[in-house]
Amino acid sequence: MPEYHKKKSAKAFARQAKIAEIVRKNKKVTVNELATTLAISKETIRRDLTALAKTGKVQKFHGGAALPTIDTEGSFNQRMGENVTAKALIAAKACDLISPGETVFIDTGSTTLYFAEKLSEIDDITVVTNSSEIAKVVSITGNNITTFLLGGQFNGDNRQTLGVMTTTQISSFQAHHAIITAGAIGETTGVMDYSFDEAQVAKAMIKQAEKLTVIADSNKFNKIASFKVCGFDKITNLVCESPPPDNYHYALAKAGVQVIIARPKSFSLFGDIPPSQ
Repeated sequence: MPEYHKKKSAKAFARQAKIAEIVRKNKKVTVNELATTLAISKETIRRDLTALAKTGKVQKFHGGAALPTIDTEGSFNQRMGENVTAKALIAAKACDLISPGETVFIDTGSTTLYFAEKLSEIDDITVVTNSSEIAKVVSITGNNITTFLLGGQFNGDNRQTLGVMTTTQISSFQAHHAIITAGAIGETTGVMDYSFDEAQVAKAMIKQAEKLTVIADSNKFNKIASFKVCGFDKITNLVCESPPPDNYHYALAKAGVQVIIARPKSFSLFGDIPPSQ
C-alpha cells in the first residue's frame, strides 16, 4: 500500500476510535455534536459511523449513533405469546408467496410456526424443517404436504435440531424458498441471530434456496444479536407488519429487497377499508 494511503487509513482509524470513545462515554450523540466536537465535516462523520456500525461498535440512528444493545431472547413458549397479532398477519401474508408444487425450507421460530400453520392450507407442497413443532403442524393439518424433519442434536426448549448433522442434511435438498425468522435486523449488518447454531442452519437453508423470505415483526429492527446470518443482498422478500424505520429504506432499496407489509383488512359494501394510521 502506498505511504499516502497508509497514513490516510491510520488517520481514519484514529478518528473512528475517537468517535467510538465519545459514543461510549455519552451513550448517544448526534452527527452535529460529533462534527462540532471533532471539527470534522458531517459527511465524514456519517461515513465513519457507517464503518463503526458495520463492526458493531455503534448503532446508527437517523442523525446520530448510540451504544449498541445486545438483546437476548426469552423461551420459545414466551415468544409464542408475544406480538401475536403481528405474527399472524405476517404469516398469512408470507403464505401468498408460496405456490402448490414448491419446496420450502422453514427454520425454527415463533413467527415461522405461525407461518407453518397457515402454510398447511396450501396443497401439494414439500416442507423441509429443523423444527419438530413445524413438522408436526404441517404433516398433521396439511393437505398432501410432504414433510422432511432434519436430524441432528435436539434442543428441547425450541424443539429443533441443530449442528453439523443438520446443516449437512440441508445440502441434500434444493428449495424454491427459504423462510426464516430474525433475532435482530440491523441497518448495516442485516439479519442476525442470538444462537450460533441457529444462524448456521439459516445460512445453510439460504444457500440451497432460490429465494429468501425473512419474516419478522417490527420489534426486530434497530437491534443487534451476536451472530450474522446474511446481509440484505441475500434477501428476496422482507415481510413485516409495519414499514421498517426510515433509516433502513436506502439499504433495503439498494439491495433490491421487496418489502411486503402485512396489514389487517376491514371489509364493507364498498370494498376494503384501509387500516387507520
